[in-house]
Amino acid sequence: MINERLPHHHKERKGTPTIQKQLSNIEDFQIIAEIFKQLGDTTRIRIFFLLCHCEECVINISAMLDMSSPAVSHHLRPLRNSGLIVSRREGKEVYYRAADTPQSRLLHQMIEQVMEIACPR
Repeated sequence: MINERLPHHHKERKGTPTIQKQLSNIEDFQIIAEIFKQLGDTTRIRIFFLLCHCEECVINISAMLDMSSPAVSHHLRPLRNSGLIVSRREGKEVYYRAADTPQSRLLHQMIEQVMEIACPR
C-alpha cells in the first residue's frame, strides 16, 4: 500500500508515504501497546511511581502498598518486561527501580502532571 494512491484524494500530503511506512511496522506499535497496557492498572502505576523515587525490594514494596509479596511480584513482572523498570540482584535479594529510559521518564512526567504533584527531590 505504500506509495499507492489512497481511495479518496483530498489534498497533496507530503508526509503520507512516510506515515504509511511507519504504520506497516506493527512491532513498534506492539511495544507501545505493551507500555500503555501498564497504565490500565492502578497497582502497577503505584509501584512504578514508587520505583521512580527509590530502589526497593519486593518485601519493602509489599509493606508500602499493604500487599502480599506474590501479588507485588505479579505486578513487577510486566513492568520489567515492558522495560519500565529494571532489577538487580544482591545476594538473595532483588532490588527494583525505574529504568533510565525516555519511555520511563515520560510516564513519570505524565503521572506528575495528571496528579498535579511535585516529586520529592
